[in-house]
Amino acid sequence: MDLTKRIMPSLGAWILLLSVACGSVYGNVQFVISNGCPYTVWPGVLPNAGKPVLANGGLTLPPGQSSTIDAPAGWAGRFWGRTGCQFTSDGAGTCASGDCGGRLECQGVGSTPPATLVEFTLQGTMGATQDYYDVSLVDGYNIPVSVAPSGTASGACGVASCAVDINSNCPSSLQVVDDGQVVSCKSACLAFQSSQYCCNGAYASPTTCTPTAYSEFFKSACPDAYSYAYDDATSTFTCSSSQYTIVFCPSSTPSIASHSTRTSSGILPVNNTGDTGILDSRAWSGCTNMMTYQTMAIPILFWLIFGFLAC
Repeated sequence: MDLTKRIMPSLGAWILLLSVACGSVYGNVQFVISNGCPYTVWPGVLPNAGKPVLANGGLTLPPGQSSTIDAPAGWAGRFWGRTGCQFTSDGAGTCASGDCGGRLECQGVGSTPPATLVEFTLQGTMGATQDYYDVSLVDGYNIPVSVAPSGTASGACGVASCAVDINSNCPSSLQVVDDGQVVSCKSACLAFQSSQYCCNGAYASPTTCTPTAYSEFFKSACPDAYSYAYDDATSTFTCSSSQYTIVFCPSSTPSIASHSTRTSSGILPVNNTGDTGILDSRAWSGCTNMMTYQTMAIPILFWLIFGFLAC
């Protein structure tokens, strides 16, 4: 009897069953983007490397209007709001804040900082079994925003937000002024290009890059938002939801969930490309493409023994 021929079908059947189960866990996610501002906002969307561009990368959202964007399982990227834009009929133009190369449809071009960012890493990315999201002021601030699960959800599912007007109290050294009005507020990294503020060079670790007076200014205004690159503990949110609602100029904090059980170090610090990633050392459970040999050994051993006893 050829033992290999008896074992491989059993092993193959187990692998097929596992792959089907894993594939059925993750579904598409909807992003509902709403404009609560008294002025038009032009949302921008930037995918991480290797992820598809959603909604051509940008759209127009008049006051009080909403738009729904579908994202595939495993999508990762960022959203932001552009203000003071003027576009021609062919989509060319400029924005006072958050501009993306002078186009209405950003098409894979990121925002010109400073801009308030909403960042997502959906489950299925690098083995993640839940969604990670945050509001980030690491690139500075331009507009209030909140994000919260609004569909069928499970997990901690808190509300990430920066719902206050930081521009009105922005220090003069951080201000970006357009037509006599402060339209955005730079981060210290952007303003001074210092390793101490940018968390690079000798400061490229959580132990050496610590809060500064500038990051504390942003943190005191928006406690749930990232104020500098290693501000993970109070700024990263997790959930498993079929839909998320992003609101520019939220009039009130959504009440669908409380701020609780937020993970630390779930998302890598934002780098120069704008990508975020799940830490490889995280011990994911369930269906994952980072299964260790130890994890795989248990079911494989089971099928080896079963196949042998069935001879």
